[in-house]
Amino acid sequence: MFPSLKSSKQKDSITTIAFYNVENLFDIFDNPTTADDDFTPKGKLKWTLKRYKVKIRKLGSVISQLGLHRSSKTPAIVGLVEVENASVVADLAHSSYLKKHHYGYVHHDSPDERGIDVALLYSKVAFELFDSSTYPVFLEDENAERDFTRDILKVSGKLHGELVHIIVNHWPSRREGTEISEPKRITTANTVRAIIDSINQKEMNPKIILMGDFNDDPSSKSVKDFLVKDDFFNPMESLQNPKKIGTSTYNKKWNFFDQIMLSKNFLDKNNQELYFKHAEVFNKKWLRVFKGKLKGSPFRTYIGPWYKGGFSDHFPVYVFLKKGN
Repeated sequence: MFPSLKSSKQKDSITTIAFYNVENLFDIFDNPTTADDDFTPKGKLKWTLKRYKVKIRKLGSVISQLGLHRSSKTPAIVGLVEVENASVVADLAHSSYLKKHHYGYVHHDSPDERGIDVALLYSKVAFELFDSSTYPVFLEDENAERDFTRDILKVSGKLHGELVHIIVNHWPSRREGTEISEPKRITTANTVRAIIDSINQKEMNPKIILMGDFNDDPSSKSVKDFLVKDDFFNPMESLQNPKKIGTSTYNKKWNFFDQIMLSKNFLDKNNQELYFKHAEVFNKKWLRVFKGKLKGSPFRTYIGPWYKGGFSDHFPVYVFLKKGN
């Protein structure tokens, strides 16, 4: 009796902060201003209401399980990318596995040409929302014309009574090649640093959480040299192993694009309400492809034009924060 009681109290003191690239969470309706035609019932992917509801249910199931082996509650914060609009985020928050946990959400439309945005789910019990804002990233294509990408989302509020700022990212992809596209991610890193500087100008020693799909690894130049400076630490760096673990795969190699980083004051256990304990990738067997060329990789919704009915082509990541005395 006593060991289980102690374990229960320990789990009550742990808060989970998560991030999940949910892979093309589109509704079934055509938006004439974005390139979402494939994700309609008559589009190339035959994206039907039934398939949409299956994906919503599966994503909700995953989110509802994140961190429960160490915490007594579902995540207090969940950053999301590749969501089409506020409607799909609301459907996820109110889905069968999540509705009893009372999630609110933050979403702003981005100028991304595909129509995908970043968003945030938050537990109304654990997090008191103060404000949110978005920051555009100004990029140029090879013709020196504006290359529209996802905005950066900043959300501020009190997490278990302590003021924190969460910055959600979805950096430019490597579609053009790693070296060619790297300057775009460095520009995005500099934009994030400007947001951090603006917070520092207003507050003394603010607590900041960076999360997102950075389309670069913890060891990449954009992350290691331009984003994570002396005031931050990246717990995902020690987890990275291209042969064994990551959050997504390409050519049978693991990438660790999905990351959560924290300001270094989360390492201070003295006189702190919340401090860092541990980081993990949620990569259960049932989230993986179980056979074939892609065996072991994330079980995704589509492979090319073929519907597979999986979850996402990325694994979620999360960190645990412990409440101080």
